[in-house]
Amino acid sequence: MLLLNRTHRFSLFRADKSPQWLKSLVVFLVVCAGFLASMVIAPTAHAERIKDLANIQGVRSNQLIGYGLVVGLDGTGDQTTQTPFTLQSTLNMLQSLGVTLPPGTYSQIQLKNVAAVIVTANLPPFAQIGQNLDVTVSAMGNAKTLRGGTLLLTPLKGADGQVYAMSQGNVVIGGASASANGSSATINQLNAGRISAGATVERTIPNNLLGMEMVSLELRSSDFSTASIVTAAINKRFGKPIAFAQDSRVIQIDPNTVENGNRVQFLAALESIDVIPAKGEAKVILNARTGSIVLNQTVELENCAVAHGNLTVVISTTPVISQPSAFSNTGNTVEAKVSQVSLNQDPGNVIQLAGGASLSDVVRGLNAVGATPQDLVAILQAIKAAGSLRAELEII
Repeated sequence: MLLLNRTHRFSLFRADKSPQWLKSLVVFLVVCAGFLASMVIAPTAHAERIKDLANIQGVRSNQLIGYGLVVGLDGTGDQTTQTPFTLQSTLNMLQSLGVTLPPGTYSQIQLKNVAAVIVTANLPPFAQIGQNLDVTVSAMGNAKTLRGGTLLLTPLKGADGQVYAMSQGNVVIGGASASANGSSATINQLNAGRISAGATVERTIPNNLLGMEMVSLELRSSDFSTASIVTAAINKRFGKPIAFAQDSRVIQIDPNTVENGNRVQFLAALESIDVIPAKGEAKVILNARTGSIVLNQTVELENCAVAHGNLTVVISTTPVISQPSAFSNTGNTVEAKVSQVSLNQDPGNVIQLAGGASLSDVVRGLNAVGATPQDLVAILQAIKAAGSLRAELEII
């Protein structure tokens, strides 16, 4: 507690004779005021970059696929009698290398160290000739494992049939297996591996993004509110109405009106703009196989009542032995079965849900009356059909 007498109060008007304790008090009050001001400031809403909300039309990857052979396997390759395409591919490869076998020897060839595989890769946007790509190698025959194998030169084609990359290298398998005395153990997958930097780009994909008059921004989730917010943020950032929303997903942008003519810098500044997206549509995801329930936000319900009860049918069968009378010369021992059927129905439980209740309250109440995950799926479907669930119900 601080007490001020008349002398001290009078000294407030005399800066040259202010006591030291008064100066310390002023500093203390200033610090307290700053602390209280920081306490009352409302927390800022979480903002996301446009880069995380949308994609630039034309900037995308392309899938590549190829068919090849993996050699050098330790007897774990394809069985040629069951996979004739492996033998045919090997013969074609040998012929291309100048090795020709007599036709009568085809049936004698056993290729236990060779496996036919499918090679896949993703060609990133703006990939240049000579750039390296990671590839995935997957067995397509009955090979036991690709461990220790080497992928031979394999062309990778796009959807148009053109070769865009060539792949070759040692396959790395992340699994392991062991066997002894008829017992075996396997860890992870042995028939698929990866080659880091295992492909080289040989052809580029034409891209006219830098020469386009308009740049199209595609939202990853269609939403009119988010499209409007992003459009307003872009126009505010560049100080001109250069963007307009075409629909709930596509936003058209005119970069030619910006003073800086560098298209790359413009797109970099565009992707770095922070926006607060609109709250998404209320949605409830139900997994009918596992009974899992996932919701993306608080879901409110209208007034409704849910009744839940169990009907149990129990059938028990008891064997009964029937024997003939003592000292009887006729009759045989007979085994008969007697079945008893009982029907048990538990009293129904009714829960009342008031308007504005959240989905978590509903699930908690249903669990309280003994509803199983499968029951929750059926009950939520019924609530949605009754019009009391304010959310989109999606079953996967």
